[in-house]
Amino acid sequence: MSNRSNPAQNSGTKTTIAALLVILCAIPAPSVMADGVALRPEVRQFVDDMVSRHRFNRDELTVLLGQAQTRQDIIAAITRPAEAKPWFQYRPIFITEARIKGGVEFWNKHQDLLERAQTTYGVPPEIITAIVGVETRYGANTGGFRVLDALYTLGFDYPPRGKFFLGELENFLLLSRDEKFDPLILKGSYAGAMGQPQFIPSSYRNFSVDFDADGTRDLWSNAADIIGSVGYYFYAHGWQPDQPVISRAQVEGEKYKDVLSSDLKPARNLASFKENGVTIADDIAADRSGALLEFKIESGTEYWIGWQNFYVITRYNRSPLYAMAVHQLSQEIRAARRNSGTAAATVSNKED
Repeated sequence: MSNRSNPAQNSGTKTTIAALLVILCAIPAPSVMADGVALRPEVRQFVDDMVSRHRFNRDELTVLLGQAQTRQDIIAAITRPAEAKPWFQYRPIFITEARIKGGVEFWNKHQDLLERAQTTYGVPPEIITAIVGVETRYGANTGGFRVLDALYTLGFDYPPRGKFFLGELENFLLLSRDEKFDPLILKGSYAGAMGQPQFIPSSYRNFSVDFDADGTRDLWSNAADIIGSVGYYFYAHGWQPDQPVISRAQVEGEKYKDVLSSDLKPARNLASFKENGVTIADDIAADRSGALLEFKIESGTEYWIGWQNFYVITRYNRSPLYAMAVHQLSQEIRAARRNSGTAAATVSNKED
């Protein structure tokens, strides 16, 4: 794990916003302190909205947001995402021997939980494992930015996506109140994503699950909740069990350019692709819908048709590069585990 406070292990994480601010307000002249916090007009408007719609205490929230910091390094990070790279530069970041080996170890360690998640949600172990591998290297790096600062910075000082991140700041404050997390110590990515699977606050609230029924949803250190939550996220977004993810395609002529997809949602069937010079070798039902995608490699371009399950991966991260990295890492992990004899030994032991 990275150098951060763990909400499942750090008792401070269970401090509510209200309790935290009671401590703060124990300082002499608390009303002066609350009244003296200088918030920008747009932040004051946000406080008004949270008080009106969600019944937050105005003084408590004012003091809390008064401690948020605008960070230029967060703005710099969001303006140079890895997804801006071409595929041949993006792929080596995630398809590595270390992540493959780590994936095999993660799968072996959490085999029972992964199998239960597959039974419950229909999502195979290799996909859940690859998500955690791509996001945080199996928990090795869950982010070093204070979530409050990340969402404050991007909500109020990054106009291209300010509305989105203000919504995530709202969800973060609601999550902290509901789960009794301390909003001042939680750390995550520069975009405010949290835990081993890197859920943004709205996803944490809507899709995380208490998979071991211990009364909390901990995505930092509780393997059951981490695995169950990724499984449920995919299930809720339409994952189709035992169905293909993506197929390599061949293109002829120029008509294929007319069906290259800027929208990742599957919209054309195989007959339509064939009419436009696109074919695949995989045995796929003729009526299955997909989206034609291109990936830049050093020697030219690869073409692929992404099916519904590929689209579902892009609901986790909207980049087709990300979805392809998750898919290919999952296949490498599955193959490495099979070749190591782990899978066969597991089956044998179960039969015994």
